[in-house]
Amino acid sequence: MTKEILTGLGEECGVFGAYDFDGDDVASYIYYGLFALQHRGQESAGISVTDTDGESKNVMYHKDTGLVNEVFNKNTLNSLKGNLGVGHVRYSTAGGVGRENAQPFVIHYQKGILSMAHNGNLTNASQLKEELSQTGAIFQTNTDSEVIAYLIAKERLTSETVEEAVKSATQKLAGAFSLVVGSPSKLIGARDPLGFRPLCIGRKDNTLFLSSESAALDTIGAEFIRDVKPGEIVTIVDNEIYSDRICPPVAEARCIFEYIYFARTDSCIDGQSVYVSRTKAGAILAKNAPVEADLVVGVPESGLAAAIGYSEESGIPYGMAFYKNSYVGRTFIKPKQNERTSSVQAKLNVIREVVKGKRIVMVDDSIVRGTTIKNIVKMLKNAGALEVHVRVSSPPFKFPCYYGTDVPTSENLVACNNSIEEIRQGINADSLSFLGLEDLQELCPGLEFCDACFTGNHRGGVPKEEVDMKACSSEKIVF
Repeated sequence: MTKEILTGLGEECGVFGAYDFDGDDVASYIYYGLFALQHRGQESAGISVTDTDGESKNVMYHKDTGLVNEVFNKNTLNSLKGNLGVGHVRYSTAGGVGRENAQPFVIHYQKGILSMAHNGNLTNASQLKEELSQTGAIFQTNTDSEVIAYLIAKERLTSETVEEAVKSATQKLAGAFSLVVGSPSKLIGARDPLGFRPLCIGRKDNTLFLSSESAALDTIGAEFIRDVKPGEIVTIVDNEIYSDRICPPVAEARCIFEYIYFARTDSCIDGQSVYVSRTKAGAILAKNAPVEADLVVGVPESGLAAAIGYSEESGIPYGMAFYKNSYVGRTFIKPKQNERTSSVQAKLNVIREVVKGKRIVMVDDSIVRGTTIKNIVKMLKNAGALEVHVRVSSPPFKFPCYYGTDVPTSENLVACNNSIEEIRQGINADSLSFLGLEDLQELCPGLEFCDACFTGNHRGGVPKEEVDMKACSSEKIVF
């Protein structure tokens, strides 16, 4: 029986926060910040703001399903009056799709109001939710992010400050989290001790920012100050940044796929340029998997830099083989297989004059389930390419991810039970090579990273409900 092969990778989310100490509204800053982070989540978006000088310090917010420019318009932005705010774009790696799951979460409780946005996935969310439910908590969503919000609110009842409550709450969390929390007078950022998901700090005049990626700071003209360190809590108040730690430093585990695929090419994470990482990956592929060809092309967007690296190292000319329709979302957003396939065709079109009669090296960032790259190889050959040699700037995916990446169960991962030769035949490529596990360290020299999706070494733990599941299906995926 032929298994359905889904396409693409699901991303995590994007978070953004702003605090203007001159008292000006920050909603427009957050809007453009979220717009720059749109690649991290395309299902919903939201902004919450508060006026720190107002007597009531009430929180105003707007959130809904859709892209940033669909959820917000001039009128909604103008209605969000406040100089401290939190924003979020979401892709549902945990919890369903729907307006009720959109963030930021705004919690009204005995001590006041909190707004929170979360990027990542917890591995102990079900246990925490059960414990909170037994003390009377009533949950409106099925997301682990709401669990964090309630836990912070609960800890705040016995903490002297909101940052102490965030610290106490995060000490109870396992897995991946980068948080932006807004209180009536403080903006707080927290990053899990392993550093799975990125978070950084920026400044523009008397406004301080927290952002998932540095590229969003560039978009609003802010200066990048530094990354929030793994295990660090930063509190922004009185135009100053105060630092504390969730726990003593531990061995870190940044998501390697931020550098390979998720982050924008123009971002810098923990001192490492994403562009440089990707060009290095392409150069390594050119050294380890050379082939005689006429042209190197990349699959937009994250495959382009790797293709440039392959071209520069191999001496084979680089060309633009695809026109990308920027108004079509990433393929994994579509819920059904036939919709995903049509999305690939609507998003990318081959420029026939570039590839006709040529031997092509096509560089892409990953092969997860196999359908997308099979369609692209077919498109190139239909356009007249004589040969298509596929080079992949990551190792084969064999294991699920529990830390905020929508990598499915292993039974749907094409590399789990298929050899590289079987995958090559399945996608109809003339040759196929992946980046080696031993090459990953060259992408981010000096940084510790998580490679669980390639090795099964889940350093952030595995959800209790997944422990007894088989790591891999015994069936091969049939193309």
